[in-house]
Amino acid sequence: MAPTPQDEHDNAELTVVADMWSPACTAIRTFLARNEITCRWVQPSHPTGQKLLDEHGFTAEDTPVLIASDGRALKPTGEEQLAEWVGLHTKPTADDYDLLIVGGGPAGMAAALYGASEGLHTILLERWAIGGQAGLSSDIQNYLGFPDGISGSDLTDRARRQAAKFGAELVISLQADQLRPTDHGFAVHCTDDVTVTARSVIIATGASFRTLDIPSVDKFNGRGVFYFSALTEAPLCSGSDVYIVGGANSAGQAAVYFSSCARKVIMLVRADSLAVEMSSYLIEQIASIPTIEVRTSVEVVDASGDTHLEHLTLRDRKTGAVEEVPATWLFAFIGANPATGWLDDSFARDDHGYLLTGPDIATVDAAAWHLERPPLHLETTVPGVFAAGDVRAFNGHRVAAAVGEGSMAVMLVHKFLHD
Repeated sequence: MAPTPQDEHDNAELTVVADMWSPACTAIRTFLARNEITCRWVQPSHPTGQKLLDEHGFTAEDTPVLIASDGRALKPTGEEQLAEWVGLHTKPTADDYDLLIVGGGPAGMAAALYGASEGLHTILLERWAIGGQAGLSSDIQNYLGFPDGISGSDLTDRARRQAAKFGAELVISLQADQLRPTDHGFAVHCTDDVTVTARSVIIATGASFRTLDIPSVDKFNGRGVFYFSALTEAPLCSGSDVYIVGGANSAGQAAVYFSSCARKVIMLVRADSLAVEMSSYLIEQIASIPTIEVRTSVEVVDASGDTHLEHLTLRDRKTGAVEEVPATWLFAFIGANPATGWLDDSFARDDHGYLLTGPDIATVDAAAWHLERPPLHLETTVPGVFAAGDVRAFNGHRVAAAVGEGSMAVMLVHKFLHD
């Protein structure tokens, strides 16, 4: 059932009028939630939605439409426009910086915090929202200093406020598409024709969500099929069966989170066991929740429905047996691919596209390093450009590892700038 205006933040200063099964609505609500902007959501068919559209000269066909409490209204045409309209910081304030960080996940935020706190004029560029994939985690239980766990959104909010306190400039909605050396450092060009220059760069772009790559499933993206969006969609799943694809920690955290509101959570795992990729503490937690069912050696092969997802076809990887099950909600947590496609060939990568850094360069592609001195530990094959977090080859794929690398990268930036 679609929520009424009373179901979400009735006193919010921003209202989104959009259909429940609109992928654009999903994208807007996720963008706002990840940037800590409270909104209420109203269906265009609801009397409140109809009234708001009429008052501002829109029809149901115009949705999604955003309406602010001060009377402003917007039919969004892009993320940058939306970010600027809701008051996010979308443009650099200076022409040149000491340190430019691309990517606002845990590694990038740690770099921004330590860079700014140690006196570097620091700017961070983030396309979507501060927090990266970690910002979408419902409950991080194994991060040092939080024995009761912490949500990705809470951790992100603390990091944002802490970095801002030290003067780091955090810019949202700029997508870097080129990095090139200059006479005095580096220039990063962004897709909306904004160029930012700096004496040093840390690449912390992480990885982009991997999709199921099944045409019949792709049709329902944002209409019952979602990737890494448990926090924003969970309220809609109350009392329903929820299918989760994946067997690593992100999938496990989502399963535990959904178990508090869903009638049943069914985990679909390609491997023979959760132990292949998931932390033991999370496996034990899942086993203790009776409303979570774990099905191993199973994969999704088809999907069907009318305006939204209604059925999934599953295949047993051992026996080949196929079954169709009713399903309205499918959340996939199946890993990610490194976000390095915007970088040119001067940046050496491993076979999977991750950036090579420090001593790893010599073990994979020694010819890619051209200076007499050895590369610094997190330095890429472009001297003065460092990499941290999930974008880097041989990384730890953990929030704590990314934070450590982000802070270490700043130490190495200091060494590079002062040598």
